Amino acid sequence: MLGGSGIEVGAIGLGCMGFTHAYDVEQRDDERSVSVVHRALELGVTLLDTSDFYGPWTNEEVVGRALVGHRDRAVVATKCGLVPGGGRVTTTDRDGSPDYVRSACDASLRRLGIDRIDLYQLHRVDPATPIEETWGAFAGLVEAGKVRAIGLSEVTVAQLETCQAIHPVASVQSELSLWTRDWTADVLPWCRENGVAFLPYAPLGRGFLTGAMGRRTFGDNDFRSGLPRFSAENLAANEALVDAVRAVAGRLGATPAQVALAWVLAQGEQVVPIPGTKRVERLEENAAAADLVLSEHDLAELDALPAAQGGRY
Repeated sequence: MLGGSGIEVGAIGLGCMGFTHAYDVEQRDDERSVSVVHRALELGVTLLDTSDFYGPWTNEEVVGRALVGHRDRAVVATKCGLVPGGGRVTTTDRDGSPDYVRSACDASLRRLGIDRIDLYQLHRVDPATPIEETWGAFAGLVEAGKVRAIGLSEVTVAQLETCQAIHPVASVQSELSLWTRDWTADVLPWCRENGVAFLPYAPLGRGFLTGAMGRRTFGDNDFRSGLPRFSAENLAANEALVDAVRAVAGRLGATPAQVALAWVLAQGEQVVPIPGTKRVERLEENAAAADLVLSEHDLAELDALPAAQGGRY
């Protein structure tokens, strides 16, 4: 469930960013992406997560194409608040002003081709706008019938408390995986205590934890080329994490990706990971992780893994 909104989703969602943004963008194939969405819905992977920032703007358009004739089976989540700043995909501005939030919502509705967004999220907090004003604008979209539920991404407990006092928070979206556990100390427990969904993005370590990446290099148009963890030195050091995941997967007859996702799922019933993929076969592999049960021994072994080398950004 997405908080107290009454919106139910599958145990695993689909992150749509990679369709048009950040990873191997030269491999963009809109027809293939549409087929991935359709297969996801068949499998019960109902939460589709996108953003106006991805592309920018093109990602919502692709998801909108996939929704034609399938809207009733999908829970559509999108975001605003990050504004493309030009240059590399990491170059952004933030805008959480109420006027911007309202106009961004209308634009997303048009691109998605729908009349109401199921989950509208603040992509990042704008330091120049009091979060009370931003969240008030989000609440106004619910009152106007344009949005069913609202959530935030990469926020602190203090910010969550402020927002919760204004309008119920349905979800928190932040990075969580076997090599990113920053939120398990405070934000994740807060979500558990308050009945708020936690939506981990990059639950497969941006592909690294699948064990299929090796020590590949990335072009300048791939977001990972600028991330510290993907430097040659840090990739080599982080191979030990993948080796440990492979060992557990081998015992269970599963893939490393499924083990990595099962660990995320084991962090709580309110946790709904949103791994992304451009391919149906990877989608099916990821979805099957919902049926993989890790024993206490497996979990203890994975919990004991060392921290990843290199920062997230």
